[in-house]
Amino acid sequence: MSSTQLALITGASSGIGAMYAKRLAARGYDLILVSRDEKRLTALAGELHRELGVKVQVISADLTQPAGLQRITDELATNSKITLFINNAGMSVAERFLDSNMDQVQAMLALNVIAPTQLAYAAARAFRQRGTGTLVNIASVMALISEMRNGAYSATKSFLLTLSRAIEDELRDSDVHVQAVLPGLTRTSIFERIGKTVDELPPENLMDVEDLVDAALSGLDNGESVTIPSLENIALWEEFEQQRQALYPHLSLRKPASRYQRH
Repeated sequence: MSSTQLALITGASSGIGAMYAKRLAARGYDLILVSRDEKRLTALAGELHRELGVKVQVISADLTQPAGLQRITDELATNSKITLFINNAGMSVAERFLDSNMDQVQAMLALNVIAPTQLAYAAARAFRQRGTGTLVNIASVMALISEMRNGAYSATKSFLLTLSRAIEDELRDSDVHVQAVLPGLTRTSIFERIGKTVDELPPENLMDVEDLVDAALSGLDNGESVTIPSLENIALWEEFEQQRQALYPHLSLRKPASRYQRH
């Protein structure tokens, strides 16, 4: 990664987004940090500029609102200096799906699906036009585990993983790279925002945010399309992918399977 590049990070005021900002600044990246919390963004920007000398622009924007989302969309579409987009902003809800508040679920869908889709579209098209760039979508291992936590949350992360793979396929003949990152449980403030605490979680399943981002960046350096930081045996993922692809010839045929045919 060149020291003359510019990264835009959403959800950058805390947690995974803030750690990406610190790690990329240490690599010499200039930054555009996006979040609703302008005070925390400004404090982080000042810290990174003082300690590492990078240029940091702060944009306060609520990505669940049309005006805020459009502002960041336009930035990605028109700022030709941006070479890396960390599509990170997201939220969760505490309850299982049938016990959750639908207003909260709708807000989650706006932030976890509508916003990252529009931003990924803008960034990927801009990168394709310029012939280079990197799009990183922060999904979750919940994309692969529909039975756990809130089903709507898991579905948003499955959506983002699918979107990443589809964009990657469309850009396969270009020099634009797409990476989906699938964190497991990570020590961030997302739990406090939904009235939980990390102390309730089994420590053996909880990754520190520094380790998570370092692993994700290492996966990016290695050219991975999907990075699962906790997964020691990568052959398990490769086998999963092979089995998924083995289904392709059987998913759309003229006749139903024999078990559905009348006898």
